[in-house]
This record gives sequence, C-alpha cells and structure tokens, in this order.
Amino acid sequence: MSSASTLRAALKASDARNELARVAALMTPAERERLRDDWLLWARPDQLPPDGDWTTWLLLGGRGAGKTRAGAEWVKAVALGREPFGGLVTGRIALVGETFSDVRDVMIEGVSGLLRIHRRADRPRWLPSLRRLEWPNGAVAQAFSSEDPEALRGPQFEIAWADEIAKWRHAEEVWDMLQFGLRLGTRPRQVATTTPRAVPLVKRLVADPACVVARASTRANAFHLAPRFLDAVVGRYQGTRLGRQELDGELIEDREDALWRREEIERSRLDAAPPMVRIVVAVDPPASSGARADACGIVAAGVSEAGVGHVLADASIRGARPTDWAARAIGLFEALDADCLVAEVNQGGEMVTTILREVDPSVPVKTVRATRGKWLRAEPVAALYAQGRVHHVGAFPELEDELCDFGPEGLTTGRSPDRLDALVWALTALMLEGKGRPKVRGL
Repeated sequence: MSSASTLRAALKASDARNELARVAALMTPAERERLRDDWLLWARPDQLPPDGDWTTWLLLGGRGAGKTRAGAEWVKAVALGREPFGGLVTGRIALVGETFSDVRDVMIEGVSGLLRIHRRADRPRWLPSLRRLEWPNGAVAQAFSSEDPEALRGPQFEIAWADEIAKWRHAEEVWDMLQFGLRLGTRPRQVATTTPRAVPLVKRLVADPACVVARASTRANAFHLAPRFLDAVVGRYQGTRLGRQELDGELIEDREDALWRREEIERSRLDAAPPMVRIVVAVDPPASSGARADACGIVAAGVSEAGVGHVLADASIRGARPTDWAARAIGLFEALDADCLVAEVNQGGEMVTTILREVDPSVPVKTVRATRGKWLRAEPVAALYAQGRVHHVGAFPELEDELCDFGPEGLTTGRSPDRLDALVWALTALMLEGKGRPKVRGL
C-alpha cells in the first residue's frame, strides 16, 4: 500500500470514528456499555476463533492489528460461558506472557486487556500479589512468565492464552510445560497471539496440522489506529522486509545472504553466564537525535576464561538526546561492573567522548573508528558465531532480527544496523584484539 493510499485509509477510518462518536453521544451510558461489550459487532473475521475441533489458534498479526483484543475477548467469552465462543463456563485459565510485567501491563491492565473489556458487572478482580484474576462467577486465571518454565509444572487448566510467543525467553520449554497443564475439561484449547518472528516455536506451530493459523495486518485495524501512525509508520515501512513482518504479520525467514543464522543463535543460547574475565559495553552513537534519528546501539558483552564470548545485554535506544544515551550506556557499564566502554567516534569525533565524560569522567573510554565497511567488520564476528564461540545470555529479539537480516547491502529496511554495529565493536574488542587484564568475576 502506498503512502497516499495509506493516508486515504486513515482518513476513511477517521470519518467512521467521527460518525460513531456522533451516534454514541445520543445513547445512554448503559446503551454505550452494551454496544462496547458486543465483540461480535466489532470483531473482524480473523479476530474470531475458527470453527472446527482445533486445539491451538495461532494469531499472527502486525503491530496494532488487534491481536491482544482478540485474545482477551476469547478468554472473556469462555470465562463467562458466552456463545459462540464457549457455551459452558471455563473455570481454570492460564495467561502466559514474556514477563510478569507484560502479563499485567498488556494482557490484564492494558488498553485491550481483560480488565478494560468487561462490563462492570462481569469484570474480574485482579489480585497482583497472587497473580490471579477472579471472575464473579468463580472462573480463575493465573499469570505466568516465560522466564520461569518451572512455574507451569503442576498447575492444570482448561484453556490458555499465550501472548507474544515469538519473544519468549524459554519458548520451547515454557510451551511444552503449558501443554502438559492443559488437561482439564472436555476440550482443552489455547490461543497464541504474536507478531511473527522465524523462531523455532512459531515455525513449529505453523507446520502443526492441529494448529489453526490466522493472520492480520496493521492496516486491517485502521479504524482503531491514529491516522498519523498509519501515514508515518505504515507508509514508511510498507513493503520492506521489516514492514512485512511487523505490519503485515508475515513469517519472514532468514535472508539467504545474511551473515547470521537463527539456528546458530538458538543453539548457543544460555540462561546464565559463567564468570567473565573481561566485560565491555559498546556504543554506536547516532549522527543526530530526535524521533527520526537512528538508534544508539548499546550492547554489553563479556569473554570467559575459556575465550568464549557472551552477549549480556542490549540497551539500545532510539530518539534519545546525547546525554540520555550516554547515561544509559554508563548505567549498563556500572550495573555489569564492566572494564571498558568502547565508543565509535566516526559520527561525533571527540564530542562522543566529551558527552560520556560529562556524565561520568571516571569511566574508561576506548574510542574506535570504522575504516572498513560494515560487512567487512561484521564477517569475523559472524564467523565466531558459526564456530560456536559466542553465546547469547537470554533473548534479544531486536538485536537478533538485525543480525539475521544483515546482508552485503545492509538491512532490507535501508536503516542503519545500530545494534549490530555495537555488538561487532564489543566482540571485536574482546575476542579479535587484545583481551586486557585478567579479572575474573561472576555475573
């Protein structure tokens, strides 16, 4: 869709919103609440559960496509026993997100979350200390995090809602534990909502004949999105590799000519790092600041006594002022008790060092300057991954997306690979140059 047609769609949606607001103003509060509560009136076909005897409904959608609302409405319907989604009250429910904060902030308290979509009389009570939602009719939902697979060992459920599974830290293990817990009732079922990434779990579900896959694009939900977002973001990224994934909800496989492969990263992923002999935080600063500026790449890595590299954190930030990204980098440096801060100075020269030292003059800064192209700098680091000599400690979705989308001509979006650049500087300093003084520490 071109930028012009995107804007036309936004204007059309805006007109519809204005007309709805005019009609709603004529209603009583009770009528407006009943109207808002009628999900069959508002939902698109892809937001409604499929027909048939399915076990898993996988909803792959772009940003803002209405995935969260679809998942929440399905849970609401089965908790209340509403046709055509349930019919019988489902009393035991699992809510699984990337972290507990995501379950709370998105699935429960978010603008499309469970607390917001219920009428007052039916609204469940959220008990944060117990991580439970309790409905007036006795239905109960428990909150779980992908960071803790063992928490799913033991509880049992009739249904589950799994959100953003492509970002889960222990995706395969958490999913498997969830399957063992879905053993109550006559038809245990689950819905998984996510922006697609070509991670093993998502690829496995897409290929599973017992899983029904629905797809939704961002523009399909134009009615509920700000016109400025549709024109500025959808118009800018439509048709690009990133846009096909993040906006159209396509499952994009790794580029054939990419330097990194997801299988290599997954194979070497760790939950915790061994003691490090050296840790650095690398900074790839942007040439400018503001919403349209490139991100400031901030990546921390360490090397173990065995000479193996470990990616420890990705704190990259977009749109920040120089003092803000400098403070963020130094904060990570201090949190990890790092040895050195490595900063590229091609964009800002001595100004980069000056900014960092304004925040904390005691931090040791090593400046580096790019004299070769990004591909040539990245090749030796990608070779370390291929040799199994680099581990990711945890998951870094945005960084890993850049790595697996980086080819000879750069990223398919045309944007600067800022996270990748910072990673390359960090691992180059640790593993392809001098290793510095031995200083063993645990993380």
